[in-house]
Amino acid sequence: MIQNLLRQLLAPAPEPLKDTDARLALAALLVRLARTDGLYAIEEVERIDRILMTRHQLDAFAAAALRAEAEALEAEAPDTVRFTRALKAVTSPEDRGGLMQALWSVALSDGSRDPEEDRLLRMVSSLLGLTDVESAQARQRAERSL
Repeated sequence: MIQNLLRQLLAPAPEPLKDTDARLALAALLVRLARTDGLYAIEEVERIDRILMTRHQLDAFAAAALRAEAEALEAEAPDTVRFTRALKAVTSPEDRGGLMQALWSVALSDGSRDPEEDRLLRMVSSLLGLTDVESAQARQRAERSL
């Protein structure tokens, strides 16, 4: 599955992701964000699993398995831009704020704001077509949910 998704992401004109591939791409983007500061903290791992359970109605085992697969994909994956564009293509404009909130909740889950995570979040927000205000609102919702 990972190799198929990588081929699709690297295609000159990628087709929209299937639901299972979109789940994996989101999970890999969450993992990439968590690893951005060089510390992949247990709080971030747990937050990723909770997000996957909630967004995709998975049990704890299935969420952990998806995250493990995403960790392998993220290690081999191309740039973040391709993940984000693929997710944008299959996510309604109304739900993109929810994606951003999920990303912010992972970034904030370890209790610190890292400049590299902030930079990545600004880029992803822009690629998702969100304004700075919408990203800030997503961050505030994430802060309240922690």
